[in-house]
Amino acid sequence: MTRAGFRCGPVVVLLGVVVLQGCSLVTRGQPGPAGPSGPAEAARASSQPPSGVDIADLLNTPDAVPRQEFKTRSGNPERYVQNGRRYSVLESSEGYVERGLASWYGEDFHGLRASSGERYDMYGMSAAHRSLPLPTYVRVTSLENGRSVVVRVNDRGPFVDTQQRIIDLSYTAALKLGVVGPGTMRVEVRALEPAAIERRERSMTPTVGFKLGEGKKGK
Repeated sequence: MTRAGFRCGPVVVLLGVVVLQGCSLVTRGQPGPAGPSGPAEAARASSQPPSGVDIADLLNTPDAVPRQEFKTRSGNPERYVQNGRRYSVLESSEGYVERGLASWYGEDFHGLRASSGERYDMYGMSAAHRSLPLPTYVRVTSLENGRSVVVRVNDRGPFVDTQQRIIDLSYTAALKLGVVGPGTMRVEVRALEPAAIERRERSMTPTVGFKLGEGKKGK
């Protein structure tokens, strides 16, 4: 997520000079329960779902189903700046494949506005990515346990450990993939093009037909 705001300490007036103490830029949506350099124990401590949530139900959550959608206005600037670093947004997700670390973000961001303008739902099958168009559907496959999920990318991130992390998963997606406990996991991210999927499905569907007037001829 890329929302940001200013948080300032008390304003002190001294000898006619206004001094702003403790002002800092606060960036919301820093992904990953362990934070920028927190230990794996922090991730495991945050791995328990909120009270009243059934893990079995979450594990049975269906994957996202790719479909053609328009790009969101708010989520697809040509370029954007986060934490002083400039990022570019791809014009298309076609042919995108990348390997790296997946992390996840959960309860602290649940209900906050995502970069697409939608509300983040930790129980949905979604993800954050720094450069893919919003929305984009991707298949995320663990290179450690072989599990695979399909998620809808509708947010920006991760912005922690950007040299290694390539995608930030929703809590449910991370749970299904096995990322919640360790906090991060090596994965392959492959973009899914709905139009290409539809064309492939149509080509594989057998067509049965007959010409009018044709039929069995009697003896």
